[in-house]
Amino acid sequence: MIFCVDDDSTIRDLEVYTLEQMGLKAKGFADGKALLCALKSEKPQLIILDIMMPEIDGLEILRQIRSNSETKKIPVIMATAKGTEMDKIGGLDSGADDYLVKPFSMMEMVSRVKAVLRRSEPANDGEELVIGDIVLNDKEHIVKVLGERITLTLKEYDMLKFFLRNKGVVFSRDTLLNEVWGIDYLGESRTVDMHIKTLRKKLGEAGRYIETVIGVGYKLEEKK
Repeated sequence: MIFCVDDDSTIRDLEVYTLEQMGLKAKGFADGKALLCALKSEKPQLIILDIMMPEIDGLEILRQIRSNSETKKIPVIMATAKGTEMDKIGGLDSGADDYLVKPFSMMEMVSRVKAVLRRSEPANDGEELVIGDIVLNDKEHIVKVLGERITLTLKEYDMLKFFLRNKGVVFSRDTLLNEVWGIDYLGESRTVDMHIKTLRKKLGEAGRYIETVIGVGYKLEEKK
């Protein structure tokens, strides 16, 4: 369950709708008081929290969440029109796990939600990820297609694993750079295109699972 907190009903409803369309359960709350009341009876997987709200602003709500032993470990993504570096630092220093600057796309929101949820999950060294003819064994660091082992570079492997953990989700090139190469990577988005091309080639017929979404980026989805 994802809690979406925003006093703007249009944004709040769109967040909830988008998350549910991506297979995630979500609830919307118009203000901090409603959120804090709901947290007494239900603990979500993650909270998307607007900063600029009446009565209690998002940063104060975040402080209350982090100071409560029952809620302090719930991941929180701050969403706000404030986009200066100091605003971001203030939110992160207060305990936010990530930061969305308005206006943001719904697909960016989904990708950040997925990333934060993934980081908050306990590590699973024996994880096996499967889609169609592709099997990735993360414990042994092996990828097989139709039962045949293939050799990937480290970044090709990391990209494939990221896609497999987020099947059907569209990611922009910038998001892939951040997730696979790291937030401080200074390369150009063309780097992503080049790695997608070589990864598709190495996957053979299964390379068609990696779909180009024109004007947005890429996603991994099984093709019958």
